[in-house]
Amino acid sequence: MKTTTILLFLSVFLAESCIGTKSNEEGLYGTTWELEFISESKIAFEGLFPDKKPLITFNKESGKVTGTDSCNGYSAPFKVEEHNISFGEPGPSTMMFCGGSERQFLEMMAKIDGYSLENGKLSLLVDQDPVLRFKKISP
Repeated sequence: MKTTTILLFLSVFLAESCIGTKSNEEGLYGTTWELEFISESKIAFEGLFPDKKPLITFNKESGKVTGTDSCNGYSAPFKVEEHNISFGEPGPSTMMFCGGSERQFLEMMAKIDGYSLENGKLSLLVDQDPVLRFKKISP
């Protein structure tokens, strides 16, 4: 009886873990995310993006992200495997120069290798360290 109870508990725990992983990825989709933090910058966040913040939207069907780097629009392929994520080369975009902070954002995106979703925030990670954090701005 004791063994059966333990096995039942472990089965439920493992099932919940698998469901949590899938729904975690699903949390990427169906919303637009606005950048609220970037690491490794010598300039304060508000100084980097005084007027517009970078945006990102994940499209599961096309396997592409679209958004703005605060100045220019961009799109790029992405791939998710569990909590790992990678972004391909951005496609053609507009070519306005807005001060250089947009370049810093896209360079950081190229380094991303993971993500986490907690409390309505999306963190993009490099070696498990959060380097970009986004908040939801639309459902």
